[in-house]
Amino acid sequence: MTKLILIVLWGLLPVTLGQQDQQSPVVTLRNGKIRGKTIPVLNGLVNAYLGIPYAEPPTKDRRFKPPVPKTPWKGTYNARDYGNACMQIDDDTYPGFRGSDMWNANVPKSEDCLYLNVWVPSSAPKEATVMVWIYGGGFYSGVASLKEYEGQTLAYTGRVIVVSMNYRVGALGFLALDIDDAPGNMGLLDQNLALRWVQQNIGQFGGNPDSVTIFGESAGAASVGYHLLSPLSRHLFKRGIMQSASPNAEWASQSYETSKRRGRLLADAVGCPSDRGSQVMVDCLKKIPAGEIIYKEWVEVGMFLFPFHPVVDGYFVPEHPNELLRKQAFKKTEVLMGFNKDEGSWFLVYLIPGMDKDHESLLSREQYLQGVKMCRTHRNAFGLQAVAFQHTNWKNPNDGKHNRDILDDIVGDYHLICPVIDFASSYATSGMGTYLYLFSHNLSNNNWPDWMGVMHGYEIEVTFGLPISRTQDFTPEEDALARRVVKYWTNFAKTGDPNEEPADVAHRMDTSSVATWPRYDLTGRRYLEIALNGSFPRVGPRTKSCAFWQKYLPKLERNAANITEEERQWKDDFYSWRGEFMPDWRSAFKAFVERKDREKERCGT
Repeated sequence: MTKLILIVLWGLLPVTLGQQDQQSPVVTLRNGKIRGKTIPVLNGLVNAYLGIPYAEPPTKDRRFKPPVPKTPWKGTYNARDYGNACMQIDDDTYPGFRGSDMWNANVPKSEDCLYLNVWVPSSAPKEATVMVWIYGGGFYSGVASLKEYEGQTLAYTGRVIVVSMNYRVGALGFLALDIDDAPGNMGLLDQNLALRWVQQNIGQFGGNPDSVTIFGESAGAASVGYHLLSPLSRHLFKRGIMQSASPNAEWASQSYETSKRRGRLLADAVGCPSDRGSQVMVDCLKKIPAGEIIYKEWVEVGMFLFPFHPVVDGYFVPEHPNELLRKQAFKKTEVLMGFNKDEGSWFLVYLIPGMDKDHESLLSREQYLQGVKMCRTHRNAFGLQAVAFQHTNWKNPNDGKHNRDILDDIVGDYHLICPVIDFASSYATSGMGTYLYLFSHNLSNNNWPDWMGVMHGYEIEVTFGLPISRTQDFTPEEDALARRVVKYWTNFAKTGDPNEEPADVAHRMDTSSVATWPRYDLTGRRYLEIALNGSFPRVGPRTKSCAFWQKYLPKLERNAANITEEERQWKDDFYSWRGEFMPDWRSAFKAFVERKDREKERCGT
């Protein structure tokens, strides 16, 4: 009897699969047909096309080279599952901890990884706005298939088409030796090819190639900035959204000299010759297993000292980002950008002694000074002293909570926040519509300790509308927050103004509780704080801190570069005196004045 049932079920299986194929959405692209799948979202449906190849696998001789467009295929390509992640190492600092595991690749890793994904509202949109996501990960990690990046809720709620792509990271994506076989910026060129794919194919999904907004977070936001700056990408999209990073940050680019030096160190680590020229070196590196290269690419370790970054190659990146911003040599369009309240805390628990996720991480004065030194915000001893002095609580230098929290500010402001504000200021100066935000809500499902605050990367779930989908543990208030953010982001993508919906929009979201987002300019410096209980126009932000990092400190370090050892020692002694004895002197002097005042009152004078 059991055998008979199995035979009957086996006979029905092809029919069931055949019916599923007939019901699955099919789209004809330039390279051939693809078959996706339909998934339920809230009260509707979204068609998802996953793992679409947009480039030939960058393997063998193509390793370290710019991408090659995918050649046509025969038949119908199965686009129901994500493609491979690009080669990278997982974060195993806290094994089994969701707060770090959630960012690790959730699909197999391979050099054959150049795939993209498309989510389309199933109601057959026409000329729909397109939002293309670029993931972060320090240019050494990241994958488009993470649950945090799933595009169906954003597509359905915002009535947009969402696209995401994989791009090469680490040495395989950014080794730059200034030769044809390893020119650098391969990961950015992967993104560029994916944007060209969107221009050529998105119309087949009902999308408008003239209404494409690219958005990303961290290294993905820096990538968005690079596409705004690059003459090779500017024509491939309409607008840009940058979350928590920008390409003018110190960590987001490196010179050919630095990349070559790290390339030689990598070659030494894997047993390739490093002293016989770049061509011999790269020929050897192409024969080394990709996993070994990724495992040994961390030749230098430090705060925001990632292995391989974009380079100023004179081709994709014509000049240093700061110089391009100074010349206003960027795409003239609207931009939206911002950051989270506690951008630096995530990086501290990985590198600073005395700080980890399982303790309050209260720091002594000595630990604070050691932490300042490791933050990589200074260029000489005078700069280090200035940073430490500026951020010390001189009323209580051993205030452990202050010492912990101020390191968060030091790292976040220097490496992320102030460069974003500087990028926004350059755009505002050019007259372009510029919108700046501060995200200040710590999500209820955040597994990191409360002291770490509103961390780097933890607005992404809201951006993609995950609290709306009710598939994870969010509160009703966070559902409302996500709807508000999705409205701002998709309005901006459609019109260039986060406050304005298209005139002919058929599915309007409730706008009654959404505050008006002011444009950012250098006169008013108005930005929007996005909080749980509402959105609030503010003035700033971080004006004093960024003035220190961008105006005072560089000038001090330049002027102090040639100071003699005797002068430096005098300055050390002065700082020591001011730090150790000045507070006591001030306290004693204040007590003396107060005592004299009381004596005068008693004497009636």
